[in-house]
Amino acid sequence: MRAGYQRRQVLYDVSVEVDPGEIVAMLGHNGAGKTTLLKSIVDFVHASGGRVVFAGRDLTPVGYTGRVRAGISYTSAEAPIFRDLTVRDNLELGGFTVPSAAERANRMEQVFALFPILKERETQLGGTLSGGQQRMLSLSMAIMAKPKLMLLDEPSLGLSPAIVQSIFQVIRDFAQQDGMSVLLVEQNVRAALRISDRAYFMRAGEIILEETAEAALARGSWWDLF
Repeated sequence: MRAGYQRRQVLYDVSVEVDPGEIVAMLGHNGAGKTTLLKSIVDFVHASGGRVVFAGRDLTPVGYTGRVRAGISYTSAEAPIFRDLTVRDNLELGGFTVPSAAERANRMEQVFALFPILKERETQLGGTLSGGQQRMLSLSMAIMAKPKLMLLDEPSLGLSPAIVQSIFQVIRDFAQQDGMSVLLVEQNVRAALRISDRAYFMRAGEIILEETAEAALARGSWWDLF
């Protein structure tokens, strides 16, 4: 895949693959192109070359809405929520692509079981939640969509270690139980590798290394790759 912003190219023939139920970490320095890659996959940034093939279907001609309906969700680093709507309203909007009301209700109960604080605050406006709670809500909105592929950008950003551990465990559980695939961009390298199956390392818009998460963890230090 090739992509960029106006005349500035950011991605140079980047190719990644995520299998069903697999968590893949995308690692690298700031400005390497990791976020641009996620945005290109979901068509927030229009790719200038390459294809997006999902579950055997070429989604390249399909825009953002079509890719979401196909089962791809994207959660940005900014914890995107509707600040003027309640927690429950945010969750209901997150599940708008799920046609079954019963399935949406079941998903919401799952979310409340995972994050009891959201149940306690379901009538509270999203914008009044703490930063960690907003991150939980944005992740829960993605879960509500019942995605087949979840694209996560910096889910640990600005959170305490305890909340990060909780969120990462939720991601791991959904991958194992639902067969959901995850492509994870994360600066917390060690935490990301602990829940991942494989890792790509990106530098200056190119993939420079692909290896198992176990092998990447065994390195102990990654400065030479950044």
